[in-house]
Order: sequence, then structure tokens, then C-alpha cells
Amino acid sequence: MRFNSHSNSDTPPSEPDETLTTPDKNSPVSLKPDFTSPLSDQILISILSNLTKSQQISSCLVCKRWLRISGGLVKSLRLLDWDFLDSGRLAHRFPNLLDVDIVQACIVSPRNSEVFRYLLKAALIYEGLSCLVQPTKGFRNLQILKLIGSVDGLYDSVISDIGLTILAQVCPRLLKLELVGCEGSYDGIKAIGQCCQMMEELTLSDHRLEGCCPTLEELHLQRCQLRDKQGLGALFLVCEAVRELVFEDCWGLDNNTFFTASICRRVMSLSLEGCSLLTMEGFDPVVVSWKELKRLKVVSCNNIKDSAMSPELATLFSLLKELKWRPDSKSILSSGLNGTGIWQKGGRSFKI
Repeated sequence: MRFNSHSNSDTPPSEPDETLTTPDKNSPVSLKPDFTSPLSDQILISILSNLTKSQQISSCLVCKRWLRISGGLVKSLRLLDWDFLDSGRLAHRFPNLLDVDIVQACIVSPRNSEVFRYLLKAALIYEGLSCLVQPTKGFRNLQILKLIGSVDGLYDSVISDIGLTILAQVCPRLLKLELVGCEGSYDGIKAIGQCCQMMEELTLSDHRLEGCCPTLEELHLQRCQLRDKQGLGALFLVCEAVRELVFEDCWGLDNNTFFTASICRRVMSLSLEGCSLLTMEGFDPVVVSWKELKRLKVVSCNNIKDSAMSPELATLFSLLKELKWRPDSKSILSSGLNGTGIWQKGGRSFKI
């Protein structure tokens, strides 16, 4: 077994014998008493958890009991030997892992070769990934994971919808997931969204997700980081048939990033709330381009000013079925049209 912790400490030893023996191989084996046997596991956990990393590694040599307890204290792991994962011993040896890095284990460097390196076959990686996220008590508690599907000049993506679906089903407590250069489509991301309901942070880098969502009608983005124009554009490209768009308290949604939504030509309903970076300069042309828009809600978007409204947008307002317009407390349009009934005809309802 070969692995390194994230602390770059020395490699831990393999499993020791249950008891210590005399060093003289010619003499009969004599068992030494275990003076720690009266101590409960909880007491030993408290003792070992206060040791340094190097001391914890040394403590693994005492006996199998200490090896088991110290393995349960390991939360973060960088795997170097793929065979150890493939054997299924990883989950048994380290049942409480929260952070696993398997990148280096996927890349094989033959002995006595410092130049030639190759990536394990995709089938082997899928088997290992299935083993890694098998439904054991420890891995069901996995919270942080980074999957690197490709590295330029070294290997191409091997993480697709199959791997993402397996991951989602058996790691429901994921809090942070980073996908780098992964292939797939909506199905893999959908599985993660449905199964990992505790997810706080999903990061997509070097986007290679394929496919589209022709039946997706609603896209709600709440408290999301939207500073990456390329990433948001990739999302809208997949969801270009969406009919309802909701942005609520999204950080980084400015004119440039909001413009990427113009690819969604069939939007009928738009809701903006708490998007303070967006101005009328970016809002106006995108909304006017949506010829099927029927419902609009703009609340607490302080930089969208009535004074910068184009005649085309004003005309669009008169055609909407539902309108809630309170971009800020000083909106002239909000106060000037309140109670006039100017847009309340034909059964249409407006909230100013």
C-alpha cells in the first residue's frame, strides 16, 4: 500500500501483527501483554488524535487495533497506488474519509522510467470510481471531492454521466464538488442535483459537458456565483429552451454575464431579485429580444434605473400579462403609474 496524506507526511506502514514478538528468530515466539487492552476505543481515539501526523503513523505499528483506530482518524488522503483502491481495502482501512485525491494513482510511471507515463484505461478507472464510492458508511459521509477528467497533453476525459450518476447516488452528503474537464450531459448534473441535496458549491472548470435539455422549462439560480461568463454561457447553451428564468441574490451577475442569457429565445417569464450589479444598459436589450416574454419581476436591483429605459422596453411593458417593477425605492415608474390602471385591461394583472 502506498499513499500520502495532504500533510506530506511519511508513508504509513502496512498492517502489523496483532502482538509483538522477540527479535531473535531462533527462539520460540513469545507474546507480550497489551497493556492498553483495558482502555476503550474512545479513550484511545482521544489519545491518538492528539498525536502529530508522524506519531500517528508510528502508532500504526503497535497492533491491529491501533491500526484500525488510527485509520479512522484519517480524513484527507492522496492515493498513489491504484491497486489499493481496486482491492477494496481503502474503505476498510480508512472508513471516515472526507477528502480523496486519486489523480496521481490514475497516472502510471513504469519503474526506472522518468519520462514515459500513461493513464489507466477508462474501464479500470470506472471500476475504481465505483469501488471508491461504494455505499459504505464512511464514503456516504464524503463531503469534498475533486474529479479531474482531463489534462491537456496527457490524457482525455474519462468521467461522463455514468461516473457522475454513480457518484451522486452513493455520496449524498457531498458539500463541495469540483469537476475539471469532465464530459457528459444534463443527466449527470441532474443526478447530482437530485441526490446531493446538501450541496453548497459546484464548480465546473474546462467545460466539456455535451448535450442539451430540450424539455427543461424552468431554471432557478439562487445565491450563485455567476462571475464566469464562459461558464454561465455554457449553462444557457445546454438550457436554451428554458421558458422561466429566475435569478435571486446571485453574486457577479452584471451586464456581460446577463447578456449570455439572450441565447434563450423562448423565455416567457423572468424574475430578478437582489442583482445589484446589473444596469439598464445590460438588462434592456436582452429583455427586449425575448419576443415571447409575458411575465416580468424586477425587485431590489438598485442599478436598473427608469431614466435609462428605452422606448422599446416601455412598449414591451404595455404588452405583458404580469409585471412587478420595484428595482429600487426611488423608481419613478413605480410611483407614477401606481393606481392609474393604465396596464390593467383584458384581465391582465400588474404589481408596481
